[in-house]
Amino acid sequence: MAREFQRGHKAKISDLTAGTDLYVGVQISGPGLTFDISCFGLDAEERLSDDRYFIFFNQPKSPEDSIQLLGAQSGDTESFRVTLDQIPSQIQKLSFTATIDGDGQMSQIAPGYLRIVAGGEEVARYSFDGSEFSTERAVMVGDLYLKDVWRFAAVGQGFDGGLDALLKNFGGEVAEEEPEPQAAVPAQSQAPAFAPPPQAAAPPAPAPAPSFGAPPAPAPAPAQPPSAPAAPTSPQTFTPPGQTFTPPGAPPAGQFAPPGAPAGQFTPPGAVAGQFAPPGAPGAFPGQAQPFGGGTQFAPVPPEANVRVVLTKYAEAPVGDRWTEQNANLVRATLTKDAPILAKQGSMVAYQGDIDFAHKGSGLLGKLTGALTGQGMSLMRCTGNGEVFLADEASRVFVIRLQGEQLYTSAQGVLAFDESLETEVRRIEGAGLPGGGFFSMLFSGTGAVVVKTRGVPVVLPVGAATYVDGNAVIAWSAGAQAVTTTSLRLRRSGYARRTTEAVNLQFRGAPGNFVVVQPFEV
Repeated sequence: MAREFQRGHKAKISDLTAGTDLYVGVQISGPGLTFDISCFGLDAEERLSDDRYFIFFNQPKSPEDSIQLLGAQSGDTESFRVTLDQIPSQIQKLSFTATIDGDGQMSQIAPGYLRIVAGGEEVARYSFDGSEFSTERAVMVGDLYLKDVWRFAAVGQGFDGGLDALLKNFGGEVAEEEPEPQAAVPAQSQAPAFAPPPQAAAPPAPAPAPSFGAPPAPAPAPAQPPSAPAAPTSPQTFTPPGQTFTPPGAPPAGQFAPPGAPAGQFTPPGAVAGQFAPPGAPGAFPGQAQPFGGGTQFAPVPPEANVRVVLTKYAEAPVGDRWTEQNANLVRATLTKDAPILAKQGSMVAYQGDIDFAHKGSGLLGKLTGALTGQGMSLMRCTGNGEVFLADEASRVFVIRLQGEQLYTSAQGVLAFDESLETEVRRIEGAGLPGGGFFSMLFSGTGAVVVKTRGVPVVLPVGAATYVDGNAVIAWSAGAQAVTTTSLRLRRSGYARRTTEAVNLQFRGAPGNFVVVQPFEV
């Protein structure tokens, strides 16, 4: 049975099939519309550095035949054969696209799909329809991309330009004189063994598929009534999953650096080097997949740009994985029914799909703990299939991913987390506070915690004597020992407030431990 994908979902090819000889079929149609369906073979920088890997009607195969255009068959508008183990190493992504040849827009298309067939069996299907688009004239339907292993991503990203604009978007060049479109695909007198069997134009009922073939594609749904064509618009920037793409003429893309900070990105353990680290940061923030102050630099918008072009830079970011930092102040969680999340009540700003929100009770013990320690949380449980956008008063948000690890936080600094994580309120021993201690939350297990800060935080390495105001601390590593202490060297005027400000936290630990501090008093 084929695995159903929604826009933004990803999977390893090895989780779908053990084979590497794949059939990729795209079905797309619309009243009075014709389509050019192509495959772009891109390098590690998402560029078409070798135009021999632009597979379309006038260039039906790559040099070593690892990517071949097969033509329409088995109910698919266009189909491809992809042999993954023969693709050269410089090709890191195959982007399958559909563009309208002539007038029209993607909002007019009928329900369509991209499907993957292996060994005669359909193993993956991503369905889409015109309600997901508006005035776009092209769509990036799906990607096969190499990230350690080959993976599939359901993209579903619209693009305002046609095939020429899409080619330029990927860094290719358009010839001044385009040849007449001709079907250069070899005649399909006999389908290859890995492809689904031919399908009659209008079968009365689907017949059982033979063991070596794929199930025939369902008949296309009735086409939507055509809508009035919109005025042509400028090309829209497409951001592939997990990447930042800079259109021609735009300044170099990268993560936003706060004023006065060096340009670049923050480098967590295991991430790509060359990223910005806040001043004084040791680069030891486990599990954070994106840099502090995330956000993309955009090219200046010309005064004559229409409203759609102006809003393009605020378009929804492609899904990276379960948790995606949409921008510096907004995070998106992609939910499935078997993996709910817990989030601060009132933090939902939008959602897509079938999502249910319910109050998460903390029980009598939790209520008493929260009242006594100040670490109680009012949570909501989010379940279902879809996407939830979360924010809290425009605070900056960061996703910290734990892999069987532990992380201490302040409850005031938590926006959301996976329900699979274990949580516990811990007491930090020491003098100077009523009751003789300070309380924090401990997260353990595998999952993600979304923390929020006011302003750009700083990650301090824990040394022999690292002191932090208890009202400004956000999180710290589980290996750091924290004790409460009173400051004997500073007067109260050295703190931002006048009550209990002479109490702070002292952190001690081995090299590699850290504490995260925000430039704001909770």
